[in-house]
Amino acid sequence: MRFNFELEETKAEPSRSATPKDEVEWVPLQNHPVFTSTTGPAHEPTDFPALRNLLAWDGASRLYFWDSDELCLHRISVRLGEPEPTSVFAASPSKVLKPDVKLNFAVNKISINSNGSALLLYGSDGLCIMYLYGRTSSADGTTICRTVTVGSQIYLSGTNVIRILQVSWHASSDTHLGILSSDSVFRIFHLSSDLIQPEQAYYLQPVQPGSSRNATSICPVDFSFGGDHLWDCFSVFILFSDGSIYILCPIVPFGSVYKWESIVDIYNDAQTFGLKSPNSVAVSNSNLAISWLEATFPEISGQATDGADLSVIRARPYALFDSSLSLQGPLRKVSRGEDEADLAFRGAECEGRAVSFLYNLVSKDSILVTAWSGGQLQIDALADEIQPVWNVGCPPRLRVDSNDNIRGLAMICESTSDKLSTVKLDQPLDSTLWLGHPPPLLRLAIVDLALPKKTGSDSLVMMFIDPLMLERIYTLHDGGIDSIVLHYLPFTSQISGKNETMRTPSVHPVLSTCQGEFSSQSPLSGFVSLSDSFGYSWVVAVTASQECAVLEMKTLNLLLPLHVDTEKKSVLLEEPKERDTPDIIISKELLGGPKVVLVPQTSPNLRSVSADSIEGRSMLHEYFKLFHENYVEYAHKVYFELKHHGPHLKRIIDDQHGRLGGAKQRLLQVEEKYSDLEDRINDAVQMQNQLEERLKRLRSLPGVHKKPLSRAERDFKSQLGHFSGVELDALRSTVNALSARMRRQAQPPKGIVSYQKKLISRRKDPVQESQISQLKSCLEKLSLVNSENSKKVKLVESALKNQESSR
Repeated sequence: MRFNFELEETKAEPSRSATPKDEVEWVPLQNHPVFTSTTGPAHEPTDFPALRNLLAWDGASRLYFWDSDELCLHRISVRLGEPEPTSVFAASPSKVLKPDVKLNFAVNKISINSNGSALLLYGSDGLCIMYLYGRTSSADGTTICRTVTVGSQIYLSGTNVIRILQVSWHASSDTHLGILSSDSVFRIFHLSSDLIQPEQAYYLQPVQPGSSRNATSICPVDFSFGGDHLWDCFSVFILFSDGSIYILCPIVPFGSVYKWESIVDIYNDAQTFGLKSPNSVAVSNSNLAISWLEATFPEISGQATDGADLSVIRARPYALFDSSLSLQGPLRKVSRGEDEADLAFRGAECEGRAVSFLYNLVSKDSILVTAWSGGQLQIDALADEIQPVWNVGCPPRLRVDSNDNIRGLAMICESTSDKLSTVKLDQPLDSTLWLGHPPPLLRLAIVDLALPKKTGSDSLVMMFIDPLMLERIYTLHDGGIDSIVLHYLPFTSQISGKNETMRTPSVHPVLSTCQGEFSSQSPLSGFVSLSDSFGYSWVVAVTASQECAVLEMKTLNLLLPLHVDTEKKSVLLEEPKERDTPDIIISKELLGGPKVVLVPQTSPNLRSVSADSIEGRSMLHEYFKLFHENYVEYAHKVYFELKHHGPHLKRIIDDQHGRLGGAKQRLLQVEEKYSDLEDRINDAVQMQNQLEERLKRLRSLPGVHKKPLSRAERDFKSQLGHFSGVELDALRSTVNALSARMRRQAQPPKGIVSYQKKLISRRKDPVQESQISQLKSCLEKLSLVNSENSKKVKLVESALKNQESSR
């Protein structure tokens, strides 16, 4: 099956590359012409910053390398595990991509989004996004890609001194970018909407106004988005220079996509543990979280009926109008006793200042790694779950369009010192759920990388996660590359039922670039970790002189627990029961063959001695003795070894045959599933075609092309609706009452008529004549009002008929 998959990849590769198929040559990655150029770099290594990373991988089959000399991007197609399982081959020549604008800054870091459509080019003086699908130039065959600048009015202004500290793609969106700058503001840009103004801006205030604290300790350094675990997916972790860690939750880019199951788990957790809590504060916080979830994900309210068919869900633009996010922190360590109640959030074990931060999600554990300029790594785990916290009474600033839809927001995020409480190990969980307390940290280890001393500046450290084995973390620093493997995960071990003791991480040097005790500059300018689906992992490093090194990394037996044998006093690795027999069955002495027989030196006179003589018999006896000691005894040893290890060999052969049969069965199952998968793909394609045809028929309906009502027509429609609902009934009742009075006045009884005639005959009353004239005028006015009302009724009826016909 491996051959089949790689065959499909090679068939699809020429269609994606402009290079003809007959001109492509597959060479080892370290021997690629891009990395074996004889020309030296245009700049000296001393001009480079301390650490750079000019390599990126799309997670599939393409490697990107930024050439600082030619100011272009190389796209290299790679094959992992072909022809040998441990080899990495690359297509030569590479595809050259160039930006359509001239970059006025030095690129220090590149990063690609999840779908491989855009690349981030980041430097201390600039930030650009390079879209990787462009037009091919007719001059030299390179691809010219559209390149845009992000936040030019904020970061790249001539009079502005705001520096970009860290940039990262959001994991749930291919078009959202998070930027942390030196003005203590965290911004999120939506590349498909606006490249100048941020979609969201959070002004960080870790210190309360009026409180005293060192100014250098409140400078942000690094940030990281959370992983797919409960509220971690909506969290942003921010590191400050004194090592304090803060959390912003919830932060959701507008239109980002999340898993339906994750949102349902969060929603059910808030209803189960928050609303049913006896504490009023927990009920209030959970109500805010539930209202935010229902507004951001409206489908969550109908999860019982509509949620069964959903796999992902898209976030809607929303923000609480009277509340801003709270800057949760600083995160403190879990207290184990009364003496540790007043411990600060950072320990005295680390030296210097915090320089970088990494968030790593391993199963159920959220791991936080802080790197210090002194060469130490502080590894902590969240001892409790993250929950959203708002500061009620601090309304955010919203930017809306003409239809009152939210297009952007900005808020001031302050830290509430009254919510910083000490959490102890023996404290029940019910006393901390949904109370607004930041989660505590459980200290796992302090790792000293033993970096070489650097003159004039602090040591910088970059950290990366192994995509194949999440327990392993790579560090790129002045001395090279190191590998740190975590052997103890508190929540994962507890859920799996293993009663493991706390083990310190293991540190292994991967690549050393230090020539002596001191190091002034780092010769590495690129790092990336590659892995395939068969369990193989590689590390690719590029030096400042564009030399490439490819190293295979072992992933097996790194996480096996240690077993201590008290009787033998030795530490052994626990092996499966099927591997009780030793790997090397025949000893090394037998595999090396018999010893070389050294014939004793004899004089030339003895060569002519006959075998019957005393000298001849002595010489033959010596030869037989040497032959017996070397060859006969060796043959006896071989016979004994083969006879003794015969059952073991048979057991191994039977085991290999059994594994071969199981592999064949799995291959048959894969082939059966592959055919079913093809059928499902064909059905999906047919369904897609039917849906497209249905959409075309729906677009051809007359109601689709109807023009929307103008503003005047909408106002008139609202007036008609007001008349039809309120005033028309009142006018009808008034008209009926006046008509009845008019009839009574127009037809008086006969006795009254005769009596009135007698009075009229006697004398004419002027007052009665005036009342009659007023009554006539009122009747005329009522008739006019009645006619106008009848016209309005007809207009309302016609508008209602038109509305019903448009539906």
